[in-house]
Amino acid sequence: MPASPLISVIVAAHDRQGSLDECLRSVLSQSFKDVEVVLVRDQAAECPADLVDSWAGKDDRVTAVRLDGLQSIGRIRTAGAERARGDYLLFLDADHFMLGSTLQAMADRLAEAYRPDLLLFGHTRLHQGRCLPGAAADLLAKQRPQPFAPVQQPELFGAPAYAWDRLFRREFWAAQQLSFPDGLHEEVATVHRAMIAAEQLAVLKWDCVQLRRKLTQHPAGSPEGSQFDVFDRYEQSFALLAERTQLDGVQPHLFGRMVRHYLFLLNLSGGVPRGDRSRFFQRASEHYNRYLPEQYERPEGREGVKFQLLGGGKYAAFEAAKLPMLFSRGR
Repeated sequence: MPASPLISVIVAAHDRQGSLDECLRSVLSQSFKDVEVVLVRDQAAECPADLVDSWAGKDDRVTAVRLDGLQSIGRIRTAGAERARGDYLLFLDADHFMLGSTLQAMADRLAEAYRPDLLLFGHTRLHQGRCLPGAAADLLAKQRPQPFAPVQQPELFGAPAYAWDRLFRREFWAAQQLSFPDGLHEEVATVHRAMIAAEQLAVLKWDCVQLRRKLTQHPAGSPEGSQFDVFDRYEQSFALLAERTQLDGVQPHLFGRMVRHYLFLLNLSGGVPRGDRSRFFQRASEHYNRYLPEQYERPEGREGVKFQLLGGGKYAAFEAAKLPMLFSRGR
């Protein structure tokens, strides 16, 4: 393997669904070989030590990183990034699968786009036997082929802030001192920080990763993490945005994403514990009014009603409405 492969795939080895082996095969069996896998495990029962060591022993493109104790998914990913040697970083979980010849497609697009700071690509979700498009599919389909700066495409901040549907240039990651925090919703502020700081982004209009998660929550979880962590994440994101006045056009899109994320968590079965729902709703309502852009137009229909109830702090009416959320494409 070259001293510095093009792509480092960092995989959190929490294998709750027994899919880690298939995940690794989907990466390492591709014809594109200029890749390494950094496989990170802690001492959680869901991390199969024998499988991790087996892969590291039979394929010299695989490096096993072992962490003491029980770690958050943020710390696991950050540890993998610190050990990676590739020009670009890709973060996957055990229930992610790379489709077809996607690594070669990524390499080709990186060359065409002159090594952007971030490469965004499509993904799908396998749910009850159906393949569903990712939440950002429509946004990505509209993007032009030339690399661009964030200010030129602010609507991309309206897409979910996933770490696993984009490549990060490793030198850019290090220069910006990026890392994932402990707790839940660790991706949000980190992805937004990268998007805000990037000088050049590019898009690959290709579904590169498929999520086959049976549970909504991340398989690694996070010791002592809470759904309330999401409020700190968006406070950090909006604070970063406030430092970049040239990105004022981003705020309406980031605001819409924030509100949809909060509503998703309130609608998610088992998401916010019943005893915490009122307090969570009021925190979300406070954020709604704190970050509401001037002349913001609420969505139409049932989703707009949810926005209105949240903005007005009307928790009882919100709970009584029982309106279905329109999030068939995920968070």
